[in-house]
Amino acid sequence: MILDGKKIAKSNNDIIKNKIDNKILCNKSVPGLGVIIVGDREDSKLYVNMKKKTCKYVGIKTKTISLDENVTTENVIGAVNIFNSDKTIHGILIQLPLPKHINENQVLTSVDIDKDVDGFHATNMGNLALDSREPLFTPCTPLGCMRLIEHYQIELEGKNAVVIGKSNIVGLPISLMLMKKNATVTVCHIHTKNLKEICKSADILISACGQKEMIKKDWIKEGVVIIDIGINYKDDPENPEKRKIVGDVDFDDCKNISSFITPVPGGVGPMTVSMLMENTYKAYYRLTI
Repeated sequence: MILDGKKIAKSNNDIIKNKIDNKILCNKSVPGLGVIIVGDREDSKLYVNMKKKTCKYVGIKTKTISLDENVTTENVIGAVNIFNSDKTIHGILIQLPLPKHINENQVLTSVDIDKDVDGFHATNMGNLALDSREPLFTPCTPLGCMRLIEHYQIELEGKNAVVIGKSNIVGLPISLMLMKKNATVTVCHIHTKNLKEICKSADILISACGQKEMIKKDWIKEGVVIIDIGINYKDDPENPEKRKIVGDVDFDDCKNISSFITPVPGGVGPMTVSMLMENTYKAYYRLTI
């Protein structure tokens, strides 16, 4: 079965839109998202435009600060502080990745925790790691994955979950969230040995490694649940002038062996954007009640 992230995200966005419409009727204020983009990466521009489009649909206004690629860490933190002090802005999005010379940790931790709708602040990440605590905000992509799993009533307790990728953005938080649901989690990365054999043991396989169609049917067992977070590009044989977006998993090769699988595009991507909308509404609600 295909995990239809596009359909679930649309339904969730409609719920958020209705909540915002009702809230605006009550207090006349509008939720606001501050967006910071550094550099001129085409993929970052594409993602930001997608997020702005959804913001417009649900009723979230956006303000954008665009910075040159050669700015300093202090310049980026200065932009963050503009939004920290802006009472019309309830959430702050820093489009990642930042240029390598920027201290990403300093930038992310400079965000007011009440506006940390990406969930990357050290306090939010720390609370995510502790059994007895919950973060104010959870990173959007892992949260979107968990919502997909929840929607399709996929059992996690006692299951072997394999996560490929250990980034602070995806791999680490999704691993922590799976453990909180009592899954047995193995995290794989570039130094992992016998990756193919480990993948074969997975009941739940979540990949965010950025290697196009690396995972084939001989990497997985019958009935596995596959969550493909990868976004990669490859030449389109049907249209030589364009490139296709594909995941880390060879979808056509694996779809008949898996019990559930996300397509790319149309799986995790729309859920990530929808979770950003949800986190921004949550921040707006907390700051305006």
